[in-house]
Amino acid sequence: MGIAQRINDIARRVPPGVLYLLAPLPAAWWLYLGLTGGLGVEPIKELEHRLGEFALQLLIAGLCVTPLREFFGVSLIKFRRAIGLIAFTYVVLHLLVWLVLDMSVLWEQILRDIAKRPYITIGMASFALLIPLALTSNNLSIRKLGPVGWRRLHKLTYVAVALGAVHFVMLTKGWQLEPLIYLTIVTALLALRLKPRQGVMSAARLLKGRQSG
Repeated sequence: MGIAQRINDIARRVPPGVLYLLAPLPAAWWLYLGLTGGLGVEPIKELEHRLGEFALQLLIAGLCVTPLREFFGVSLIKFRRAIGLIAFTYVVLHLLVWLVLDMSVLWEQILRDIAKRPYITIGMASFALLIPLALTSNNLSIRKLGPVGWRRLHKLTYVAVALGAVHFVMLTKGWQLEPLIYLTIVTALLALRLKPRQGVMSAARLLKGRQSG
């Protein structure tokens, strides 16, 4: 039995609801660290950073689902909705920490920063694009919009994730390696979607043949 088949067998036994049960654990742990002095001298900034970075990691994980299936035969499609909704939740938490704990809900200053600081503007644009995706991540919306319309709407994910990666690059001081790695991964995953479908499927069949050989 190949590795892909083993992963698929395990995935079939795990309900997507498990992800929702595990989702609060990282946030709860970071909050605990922040309250007990474990997040350094600027706990609010560090908490904000960790929530945002984890959200980006989850969004990237969601982008990986299709390439994993097409190139390696690993089917994690049933987890994609949960990954996306959990990612959106962490984006909201990231935003709330900034609004409430960092900016103290001073709306005049908040609006001024959104308008004047490009990395915040880009981050807010990414968040705005994720809102309709989160609201329509349910079976009722698929029936209302139709499969074609729903898939077309959810292609906004690509733009939102790209903007999130750019936001991470811009908010760091200087050209740091970690944000650039995220941006490179996102760019590569999006580039895969620009290839003709037939070429992708041919590559996937070739890789599957090598695995079974």
